[in-house]
Amino acid sequence: MIDRGGAKADSWMALRPGDDADARAIRLAELHRAVVGAGRDTEGTTRLHEEPNAVRPLVRESWLRSLRRSLDPDVIDQPALLGGTDFDNYRAQHATALIRPVVRKLLVEDAADSGLLIAISDERGRLLWIEGDHAARDRALTMSFAEGADWSEEHVGTNAPGTALALDRCVQIFGAEHYNRAVHEWSCSAATVHDPIDGRILGAVDITGGPRVAAPEVLQLVRATVAAAEAELRLIRLESPPSEPSAVTVLEAFGPGRAVLVRGRDRVTLSQRHAEILLLLSEHPEGLGTHRLAALLDENELDSVTVRVEISRLRKVLGPDILASRPYRLRAELRTDVAEVRAALDRGDLDSAVRRYTGRVLPRSYAPGVIDVGDELDTRIRGALLRRGSAPLLARWTASVHGRGDLAAWTAYLGCLDPESSLFAQVEAKIRVLDRNLAT
Repeated sequence: MIDRGGAKADSWMALRPGDDADARAIRLAELHRAVVGAGRDTEGTTRLHEEPNAVRPLVRESWLRSLRRSLDPDVIDQPALLGGTDFDNYRAQHATALIRPVVRKLLVEDAADSGLLIAISDERGRLLWIEGDHAARDRALTMSFAEGADWSEEHVGTNAPGTALALDRCVQIFGAEHYNRAVHEWSCSAATVHDPIDGRILGAVDITGGPRVAAPEVLQLVRATVAAAEAELRLIRLESPPSEPSAVTVLEAFGPGRAVLVRGRDRVTLSQRHAEILLLLSEHPEGLGTHRLAALLDENELDSVTVRVEISRLRKVLGPDILASRPYRLRAELRTDVAEVRAALDRGDLDSAVRRYTGRVLPRSYAPGVIDVGDELDTRIRGALLRRGSAPLLARWTASVHGRGDLAAWTAYLGCLDPESSLFAQVEAKIRVLDRNLAT
């Protein structure tokens, strides 16, 4: 059986028929202690590569991604937990709200007193609804598995809904396959939900519970539920065409010039403030209240009147139906080059990430929220280059404006070169100059 991505479908299953679940759990726990417990030490990651059959490939790669992000396997922190009216408004208007009746009919109605939880997330791993067994729901709170929590792989590490979204695949995670130890008593099966018209990911449907959730038939149940949900969504879409424009809009935020909004063949140059607002809203699809947006735009906080004026001006550029209020959020899809670079890094495509990263995000911006986005992206790209960059990639980086003075990158570049080559001598000379400049 072949999955959509060309991989064997059983590679996405945690347990095959006939597997000894208890023995498997013991082996996984031991491997988790050796690999994840070692953190980013060479010994842990080396063992993953030396024993390719010790853990499923999708779990091994997810653990490696989690280790590269330096996630703490003992902590699930949720500083950005959403709640209140803003969260209620966000999920009520999210596309997955349309499929919730189907999910409840097929999964939730039979989950009472079963020890199972049924969760629906948005496209970025935010848990929008969690229903099912009340006792299980209370226990899950101890690991911050709660409505409004961020369960993306980027934030929590290996888990079914987060990893399914990262790979755009149906995924099962069994016990200690989870990156975080707090989740080891749980197993989960999840599948991504797509817009049936344009194919984009809308979110994920997840079943969480005990070891039996790792059985193949549970994954098949989740996939069947998602198929029914997407069919229902197609009918809704066809009967009620969306009022907002369907064309994808792209924000180009890299490089020294002013940011550009691309819509079809049109390219609109944005003011600095409008570019900052759009970038921040794209980073917070759940929406931002006036005061929070003001704080992200200016460390001294803009007054609410100024924010409303800028939003009003931005609506004239975008059109009246693109920006919603209370909280401010995007109604139509907005892709950004920032998200494209992140996606390339997530799938291990460092070449595409470096090629796409043509300069710091909105380099003239002093907005705290924008600076945080830029710092996070710089750190991820540079860290990936220092860990596994090749000579061509390091050459491109050290020739760029953000890499010219990067001594560590130049040193890594030197390590990729033939000591007998003339290029080695040139790079060595550059390192001496940087050393001398840093010493003064």
